[in-house]
Amino acid sequence: MLKSNKSKILSSAQVQPAGEIVLKSPYALRRNSRNARTHSKKQIRQIADSVNRFGFTAPVLVDSDCVILAGHGRVEAAKLLKLKTIPVIAIDHLSDAEKRAYILADNKIALNAGWDQEILETELSELLSIMPDEGMDLTLTGFEVAEVDGLLLNSGSDRAQPSDENIPETPAKPVAQLGDMWEAGKHRIICGDARLAETFKRLMQGKKAIMVFTDPPYNVPIAGHVGGRGRTKHREFAVGVGELSSSEFREFLEIVLGHCAEHSVNGSIHYVCMDWRHTEELSAAGRAVY
Repeated sequence: MLKSNKSKILSSAQVQPAGEIVLKSPYALRRNSRNARTHSKKQIRQIADSVNRFGFTAPVLVDSDCVILAGHGRVEAAKLLKLKTIPVIAIDHLSDAEKRAYILADNKIALNAGWDQEILETELSELLSIMPDEGMDLTLTGFEVAEVDGLLLNSGSDRAQPSDENIPETPAKPVAQLGDMWEAGKHRIICGDARLAETFKRLMQGKKAIMVFTDPPYNVPIAGHVGGRGRTKHREFAVGVGELSSSEFREFLEIVLGHCAEHSVNGSIHYVCMDWRHTEELSAAGRAVY
């Protein structure tokens, strides 16, 4: 068992000040053979993208012999970007043991941090809407597209939603039956199977649409993906909840989108929602239909 000694509290006068920031070539800095932290090519690329967008905001720390203490990934990213110089701070007040301990501490302590899920979800959601206007991609944050998708799809799933208070309970017996159609002013709403041509004929009654917005099943289970973020939970769809193969799902989309195209004017715009897992099937179906 390791024995821990309590560290003495240092006064501000005893805290060693950091050295001055100087500019050095990344090739003049020496890799530390005792650095246990690894950096994949993918992560180096992510760091490079961040530096390219935000600038070199964190200086590399080296000892008096230009051996890197903190910032191996940033140095490799600088080489990838072919930067001639980068900001460096030389630390010369540490003993050899302190340097080795600091290298581990610099990497490990950061990993010990957690996330406030609610704040994280809010930040990602808001950035997702404003970053494109700045010419930025959300992957600049270091989060993968799949990670963001998973976080935002299940955002607030365990938290009460104020808007749920106004939603009536689902009746035990469904009000809508297959084949029902309602008129609401100039609009018509039908409860039917979108795979059947008859459904579209009854709904459109010879008219042509100038715009289509459709959100077909994603061929993934509702539970665990988009099962409802508040008190209200959605049941599984009748079709397209993970049981279709790639070719079957593509055929499913071709049938539905084919009906949409048949009942739309030339030049109409079709907005089709799809999750990231099945963009290939949607693209293939779109090429076949449109």
